[in-house]
Amino acid sequence: MNILLSELVTNACRHARTPRDCLIGVRCLVLDSALLRVEVTDASEDLPQPRRSTPDDESGRGLELVTALADSWGAHLRGDGYIGKTVWFQLKLWTPVGRSIPCMGQ
Repeated sequence: MNILLSELVTNACRHARTPRDCLIGVRCLVLDSALLRVEVTDASEDLPQPRRSTPDDESGRGLELVTALADSWGAHLRGDGYIGKTVWFQLKLWTPVGRSIPCMGQ
């Protein structure tokens, strides 16, 4: 999970190009006892576009990693009254859990 979260937060920091006073938000949700959803929200309305990197590229593999490692992922605009977008991924949990699990040191 850490590499997936790191990729989405890195993309938000690197590509969102939002003002310094706009925060990047992270939210972890257990959708049912066996499915974890992690969301990263930023103030940009530019949705991520996966691309094919070449062996010589020094960057551009983040969404390829997310596609390979997550069970599913996607992005959507936040909707009326809100700015920005949310990019998310989901992972099937190996063991069912209760309603709350720690996310990145919480």
